[in-house]
Amino acid sequence: MKPADVMRVGGSGLRSRPMRVFLSALGIAIGIAAMVGVVGISTSSTEDLDRRLAALGTNLLTVTPGQDFGGGGAHLPVEAVRMIGAIPAVDSVSAIGKTDAKVYRNDHIPQQETGGLTVSAARVDLPESVGAEVVDGRWLNNANSRYPSVVLGPKAAGQLGVHRAGPEVRVWLGGRWFTVVGLLAPNELVPALDSSALVGWSAAERELDFDGYPTTIYTRARESAVEDVQAVLGATANPESPSEANVSRPSDALAAKQATDDTLSGLLLGLGGVALLVGGVGVANTMVISVLERRSEIGLRRSLGATRGQIRTQFLAEALLLSALGGLGGVLLGIGVTTGYAAYQGWPAVVPAWAMAGGVGATLVIGCLAGFYPAVRAARLPPTAALATT
Repeated sequence: MKPADVMRVGGSGLRSRPMRVFLSALGIAIGIAAMVGVVGISTSSTEDLDRRLAALGTNLLTVTPGQDFGGGGAHLPVEAVRMIGAIPAVDSVSAIGKTDAKVYRNDHIPQQETGGLTVSAARVDLPESVGAEVVDGRWLNNANSRYPSVVLGPKAAGQLGVHRAGPEVRVWLGGRWFTVVGLLAPNELVPALDSSALVGWSAAERELDFDGYPTTIYTRARESAVEDVQAVLGATANPESPSEANVSRPSDALAAKQATDDTLSGLLLGLGGVALLVGGVGVANTMVISVLERRSEIGLRRSLGATRGQIRTQFLAEALLLSALGGLGGVLLGIGVTTGYAAYQGWPAVVPAWAMAGGVGATLVIGCLAGFYPAVRAARLPPTAALATT
């Protein structure tokens, strides 16, 4: 038979049992949709992460004090920021320094109810290094950083009940009133700033007994020299005790999160494979029952001159058509799931072409495997025995 004849005969066999064909195809579609959806959602998440990292920059390095040889807390030198800024490949550098002060909405709140908020001294050039954005008011400058002024992170502002900045908006900080001059947007690269109250460096030294030692130094290096700068950053920040300086890369935390998501995606792909196997069993079951129900048809075809190869090809074509129907439906369903979930999360919807092609290809392989035995069984039926079946 010609290929067109094979497809026409195989399609007529499927049309004679529409409900059974639909249920069998649905089993395969669910498995393929699960696989395509998992790959698509994982790829969309990765694309969103890549875009955020590209926007935030992967060239931010941080230096924090570690421990001294006695196990106590070390500190970075006061000159650390200046020394790091002298590295040729460093584009910008800034720092914050934690204080012992606490911040409250007013002076009537008990001191033990800190809400987990921290008060830190900040340099005026901090936004350039960490990519901080002010959503209301302004950042600290050379003028207001010398006075009791504070910029609040989004979480800190929410806990303190501060919704705008202005000269009349004040918080109780370190035993006196500080004016809220600005509110920050959430910062994904440095989330610690979200729950911080940031005051000027000189104001912290004068009003909050700040010792002047930086507790976190943020360094932006040229993209092509990040690894080189990272290798010398600890020794530059603390030349006398390089081992007491911890150097890290905030973007590595986001990459670790993506690795966790990839592990979960592998688990879901396994579940999708199980669903696909169940769909393949459904195809095999449908084809075996079809052979049993159509023995008289097989006997008639054999009596009219159909060879065993033609009978085998007919039933194998039915299995492939059934699998292809489920595969295409599953791919479309998987694309729909990916698009819907990505839109809900605000991600770009990305479904790799290899996932779609692989989904259809997997169903065709399953169709061959599931339909091979029923096709061989149908071809082996003797014409007389098949015609005698009622």
